[in-house]
Amino acid sequence: MIEVNELTKRYGARTAVDRLSFTVRPGRVTGFLGPNGAGKSTTLRMVLGLEAPTAGTATVAGLPFRDRPRGLRHAGALLDAGQVHGGRSAAAHLGALARGNGISRRRVDEVLAEVGLAGVANRRVGGFSLGMKQRLGIAAALLGDPPVLVFDEPVNGMDPEGVLWARRLFRRLAAEGRTVFLSSHLMSEMENTADDLVVIGRGRLIAAEPLAEFAARGSRRSVVVATPRAADLAAVLTAAGASVGPEVPAGPEATGRAPGAGRLTVTGLPADRIGALALEHRIPLDELTTRTASLETAFMELTADSVEHLAGGPR
Repeated sequence: MIEVNELTKRYGARTAVDRLSFTVRPGRVTGFLGPNGAGKSTTLRMVLGLEAPTAGTATVAGLPFRDRPRGLRHAGALLDAGQVHGGRSAAAHLGALARGNGISRRRVDEVLAEVGLAGVANRRVGGFSLGMKQRLGIAAALLGDPPVLVFDEPVNGMDPEGVLWARRLFRRLAAEGRTVFLSSHLMSEMENTADDLVVIGRGRLIAAEPLAEFAARGSRRSVVVATPRAADLAAVLTAAGASVGPEVPAGPEATGRAPGAGRLTVTGLPADRIGALALEHRIPLDELTTRTASLETAFMELTADSVEHLAGGPR
């Protein structure tokens, strides 16, 4: 278990992490989300004893990680796949870690096979792709067979097969009763992997709850409508109090519809009311679909005030 209590980190006048408290429980994959600059990496480094907090505590199974000898037996982590000496082979890199933590050489061979790198064990890491380096970092995290695992953006650079493999691995590790704490910017991947979420913005806690609850409370229900008379329908729905997204034209050469056809995103009216208004005004519909809550939409809405750098200028 990972427990963070009132954790704070300041760099001069800047507060990177601000009185942060949450718990990461065993047997579940907990996702760690936040906009760029939210303080995620700083938090992970404090959990692993690589940064000293200004105030507050972070413990792994009840103790600060710095107080644990042979730390890889207690927690394994991948924070930056590029932080490996490029002149070493994969086997030599893991062998050095194993010796420093009292782990057998046989375990090095086991984890290389588990992550799919047995065939390149003696190649220099400097020639590895980013996806291969990520696999090597995961192997290092698994080396001590620890009960707690921390991964920061572990699937960056992986191909689709690698992403699927990593997803299954994280789920299996949690099913074995381990604590799995996973940071990622890939919302679709988090949606398919995590059970719980910890979401922060500007160093402060926004949410710590099951993923399904976070997605449901943050997303407004919307309806997607396709019609050959998009402009007419938009006017009718707006007059009825709905919020209608911009028309997306669909040219006749692409869809076979007449010019002026398009898809609208509607909030504020249920699908049955939209259908009734379309019928009343004799506006044909090609599609009427209620869009369910999504993690991406919830994240964008609930962290909107925490984004430091917005594209496209002021909003």
